[in-house]
Amino acid sequence: MRPYILAETNWEALKDAKFDLAILPWGATEAHNYHLPYATDNIQADHMVAESAKVAWEKGGKVIVLPTIPFGVNTGQSDIYLDINLNPSTQLAMLTDIVEVLNRQGIYKLLIHNGHGGNNFKPLIRELGLKFPKMFISLSFFPGALDKYSYFEEKGDHADEMETSLMLYLRPDLVLPRDKWGDGKDKKYKIKAFSEGWMWAERKWSEISEDTGVGNPHKSSAEKGELFFKDLTQKMGELFYEICQADLDNLYE
Repeated sequence: MRPYILAETNWEALKDAKFDLAILPWGATEAHNYHLPYATDNIQADHMVAESAKVAWEKGGKVIVLPTIPFGVNTGQSDIYLDINLNPSTQLAMLTDIVEVLNRQGIYKLLIHNGHGGNNFKPLIRELGLKFPKMFISLSFFPGALDKYSYFEEKGDHADEMETSLMLYLRPDLVLPRDKWGDGKDKKYKIKAFSEGWMWAERKWSEISEDTGVGNPHKSSAEKGELFFKDLTQKMGELFYEICQADLDNLYE
């Protein structure tokens, strides 16, 4: 039993416990090229948050990891078989109920660990901040925590070299043999501004990728995944600890 994982602990351990920070991993259920499982985002989020929480706990941080939400915003993949979509309004309703519980029970710090690029929690957090002024709600999206291209060569953002390397390290039993891997080739918008990054429109997944991947996975390795994972979770664990120690009345300098 890991005492910082809510799904594993029990009432005997929790009846007199006090936590400073709750962590909510939020993933998605969607196709990841031919070779990775539909739960890739959830598996990665589970492992990242658990290992990071361990780092914080061993430093003395009182963290508790909530169960991973396994469905995310997949509106752009509506015609991809069994990609499960939660609308942003549904996410807001779920998150409101979770925040209400934490607020009522005196856990005023919540970190949402976003494991899926289609999720966009910033507007939800803004709305919840008005409704629950005591709460400090923060958001992490792990690809930005480190320089991704210090670890991986190929560009991409879905079932790419990074995600495939992570899965080869974390759950190699769920990765198909290399001869099954698609190339992850994707089509870009013809309108230049959308490819430059300052304009955005949702991608229609079945029209931009034949194998549902975006990014060539063929240079992936478990060794790359291990190095990235260990560096990432060390950094995140230190962050979790720092948030635990933070005084909500004195956050700015």
